[in-house]
Amino acid sequence: MDRMIYTAMSGAKHILEKQATTSHNLANATTTGFRAQLDSFRAVPVLNSPSPTRSFVVDSTVGTDYTPGAIQQTGRDLDVAVQGKGWISVQLEDGSEAFTRDGSLKTNENGILQTRAGATVLGDGGPITVPPDVTVSVAKDGTVSAIAAGFKPGAATVLGRIKLVNPAEDNIVRGDDGLFRTKDGNPPDADASVALVGGALEGSNVSVVDAMVDMISLARQFELQMNLLKNAESNETKAAQLFGLS
Repeated sequence: MDRMIYTAMSGAKHILEKQATTSHNLANATTTGFRAQLDSFRAVPVLNSPSPTRSFVVDSTVGTDYTPGAIQQTGRDLDVAVQGKGWISVQLEDGSEAFTRDGSLKTNENGILQTRAGATVLGDGGPITVPPDVTVSVAKDGTVSAIAAGFKPGAATVLGRIKLVNPAEDNIVRGDDGLFRTKDGNPPDADASVALVGGALEGSNVSVVDAMVDMISLARQFELQMNLLKNAESNETKAAQLFGLS
């Protein structure tokens, strides 16, 4: 009974935490370039306990699903999607480097190329500045070119090349802001094998159907844990009555 209470109590607690993760994934089913978070349960024995039968259930974040999402054509010049593996490097306000798959780019009031969230897109030589009144195009290798608006098509001016990286998946971690970083803090070098698709965006890799099924399954598991706690309470009441008779 003691083991039942500990397992059911901790199981119910962490089922709620996993339900929150599943809800977060489902809420980002339409977020550009989103990567689903993966959780799993594991049993952990209680240390320094006189009863070796006690154990807890722990919800462990095992990582991220790096399966590429579907690429959808948008026709917008500053929309790019990473084809296959790889990331777009961005620079944050504190000067640190992070990675994203969200290729919905824009220019700020100073013409600096940024993501929709406001992170500066890194080029091989630093931030990329786009002059006003130009038509911008992004090549497969990340080269950003511009042609002055109102002029006959001619040789395009190369503004820079987006830094594309492909660090090992076991060396990157998701931050609270949704961006990814290397675990060791060292920014990786540019990878020439990473390719972009212009005029397109990558969708989220979250399956709405799978997420809904997981939420239903977790709700039933939570109900099971509650029933176990009720059974433990019932058993304890009956045991107390038996002891009272003796």
